[in-house]
Amino acid sequence: MSARLLVPVDPDFPVFGGKILRVKAGLELAYRHQRPVVKIRGVSIMGVPVPTAWLGGLKNVDLVKEFDHDQGFWHTFAAGVESITIREGELHIKLKE
Repeated sequence: MSARLLVPVDPDFPVFGGKILRVKAGLELAYRHQRPVVKIRGVSIMGVPVPTAWLGGLKNVDLVKEFDHDQGFWHTFAAGVESITIREGELHIKLKE
């Protein structure tokens, strides 16, 4: 899956201050072993790939598995997802009731 974001930058930030950055991210979304899987595959800003080191070592890491134990966002996200499927090029996320 790919995501596109428009990120406003604080006016006091050096170089890009007051601008809107175009950010693209490649993601893996899946549902395996009764758990959602979310991985960052790559990020680019204004068309320039962001180095893996700048992503804090999170590239190709299952974020749900890595951070589920913290009782934070990823734990709550995983607890609410019943399934993730892709059919005919469409992403379907079924939520638990």
